[in-house]
Amino acid sequence: MLSAIVWLPVLGSILIGILPNFSRSIALIVSGVGLLGTIAIACTFNYQDTGLQLVEHLTWIEPLGLDYHLGIDGLSLPMVILNALLVLLSVQATGKDVDRPRLFHSLLLLVSAAVTGAFLAQNLLLFFLFYELELIPLYLLIAIWGGEKRGYAATKFLIYQALSGMILLAGFLSWAWFAKAGNFDYQALAATHLPTNLQLLFLCIILLGFGIKMPLVPFHTWLPDAYVEASTPVSMLLGGIISKLGAYGLLRFAFGLFPDAWVIVAPWLAVIAVVTAVYGSLVAIAQTDIKKTIAYSSVAHLSYVLLATAAGNSLSILGAVCQMVAHGLILALLFNLVGIIEVKTGTRDINKLQGLLNPKRGLPFTGTMLILATMASAGIPGMVGFIGEFLSFQGSYTVFPLATLICIASTGLTSVYFIIIINRTLFGKLQNYNYLPKVQNYERIPAIILTLLIILLGIQPNMLISLVGNG
Repeated sequence: MLSAIVWLPVLGSILIGILPNFSRSIALIVSGVGLLGTIAIACTFNYQDTGLQLVEHLTWIEPLGLDYHLGIDGLSLPMVILNALLVLLSVQATGKDVDRPRLFHSLLLLVSAAVTGAFLAQNLLLFFLFYELELIPLYLLIAIWGGEKRGYAATKFLIYQALSGMILLAGFLSWAWFAKAGNFDYQALAATHLPTNLQLLFLCIILLGFGIKMPLVPFHTWLPDAYVEASTPVSMLLGGIISKLGAYGLLRFAFGLFPDAWVIVAPWLAVIAVVTAVYGSLVAIAQTDIKKTIAYSSVAHLSYVLLATAAGNSLSILGAVCQMVAHGLILALLFNLVGIIEVKTGTRDINKLQGLLNPKRGLPFTGTMLILATMASAGIPGMVGFIGEFLSFQGSYTVFPLATLICIASTGLTSVYFIIIINRTLFGKLQNYNYLPKVQNYERIPAIILTLLIILLGIQPNMLISLVGNG
């Protein structure tokens, strides 16, 4: 079952090559079937079992210690579902007039396969392979279909992500060598015990690799460029799920495997989380490009995941995973809405936009959805953003009270920059346009689905908590 959801998108990309005239339809069908497959896994999942389930283990390259080992648990299940959902919505959000649709949709499916494989891999080398496989498709998606500075953004993205991969590979190889585990199986390495000094060394290496991926300050500079220059569907994937690979890696390979060293570095991680939260929020306030504001907002909100992970208790870890899911849904919605605004008005500059809520000549649907999305990002009760932040802060407060209070204060800054966006773009007199192009029904589908999920999981948070509660 797990192999099916990993390799189905690859088969879909091959099918697109055979039937190029139906690339969008094939991508929609394949990603839809993939989502149904992940839902089927969730329905059969035993939520009382804290171990791996649906395990697939085949010997692959034995001399290297590389096995095809897949498994799913409470940590990876919500990430796999989130990835499947966002890939489907990204395909739906793709314009019907996109250039080179065959290549575009094939690359989206390849990204989906690589990300799913990374979340399910239980062998460190296998994880690394999937972790790196998504790099080239994403580079091409940014470099070919991005904005004016797409070449610069794509190259910067490639350099940073390749550096992250090389650091992780060095950490994994040296860790396995010192542990004398004989292979790179996660369970085998988890059963080994290293001296605290070696744990600290390998933990710092892994933290650096995944810190670039999330990203954390000061390794974040690739993110605004990539998010801003990427097309709307690619931005939805980058913000919604790709950044979660870094957070997932911290939870799985750093916190999960180096408990002794983690206690030592946790206070420093809390400091980094505070710096990242405050810096991301303050820089977001200074932006005039809506998309860049959202990009820096993403940096700030992912710091709450780091803070909760640093605290390391059951409640904070639950909050961290919930925050990852909430962040993915909200960010995908924000990028989708900003993409619609850019297509209909030709700009993302808040100084050039006003009156978009005009019921006759503006974009009332998009404006209303944008208000709801910003409310969710600000952590308003009744939306999924609240439950993720609440559990994260509640769990981390008992360990790092000062850091938690500062991060809570930074959430207030979220309201500041989103109020600026709402006030300048949605209200006032629509002067620059006679009638803006109407948002078509198919363009509304991703925003409607994401908004409904954000509200549903906010009103019924137990649905999300029960999904990740055994992680």
